[in-house]
Amino acid sequence: MGKFRNILLLSLSMILAAVSMYAQESDKRDVRRGNRKFGDGDFRESVVDYQKALLRDSTSFAASYNMANALYRLDNAAEGKKILDTLASVAPASEYASDYYYNLGNMALAEKNYQEAVDAYKQSLLRNPGDVDAKENYIYAKKKLEDQQNQQNQDQQDQNQNQDQQGQNDQDQNQDKDNQDKNKDGDNNQDQQNPGQQPQNQGQQPQQQPQQGQPKISKQAAQQMINAMLAKEKETQDKVKKEKAAVMQSRQKEKNW
Repeated sequence: MGKFRNILLLSLSMILAAVSMYAQESDKRDVRRGNRKFGDGDFRESVVDYQKALLRDSTSFAASYNMANALYRLDNAAEGKKILDTLASVAPASEYASDYYYNLGNMALAEKNYQEAVDAYKQSLLRNPGDVDAKENYIYAKKKLEDQQNQQNQDQQDQNQNQDQQGQNDQDQNQDKDNQDKNKDGDNNQDQQNPGQQPQNQGQQPQQQPQQGQPKISKQAAQQMINAMLAKEKETQDKVKKEKAAVMQSRQKEKNW
């Protein structure tokens, strides 16, 4: 009975091994089919084939890696990055480590995660220093990271300046309010000290005060003053007439000459 069990177990292990080999071979066919569609630019259909391969073998490095690349080409870098993250434990030790980090950098760059992109390109260059594309992308990502950090610093400075200005405005408003309250208290105190007092001369008609110290003159003296003024005016008029006659005579002479 024990021997029969051993033979049965041996036969079962052989069956499982055969199934595994078949699954691996099917996985490779699906990956190759997906690669052909990927090369033709049919990225959506290539994803379908890579998914079939992963259904047969969820640990297929090639299927996961290539499907992540296809998703990246379909402008779905976020989903592609999730798939690459599942390979993080095995990819660094594989023969595709340099390409893995390069693609990881591309996906991080597409999401504007510049720090992660810089780190990924650096890892790619450590494994393949001669990769020109990785060097160019590393330089670009580093420049974008510096610009992002400078912008963040500027935004922080602007925010601090706005907060300081707002604090100063609040302080000025409080000071103005205190001054207004003080002025109001002063007016109330003055009203309380002189209750019912009316403003000076309010409701009173202006009165003409008699002018003091002006001398009074007689009618005779007033008439003499008027006569003197008339005589002076007549003398002035005679003088003006004489001057006009002299001017006219002078013009007549000039014209005859």
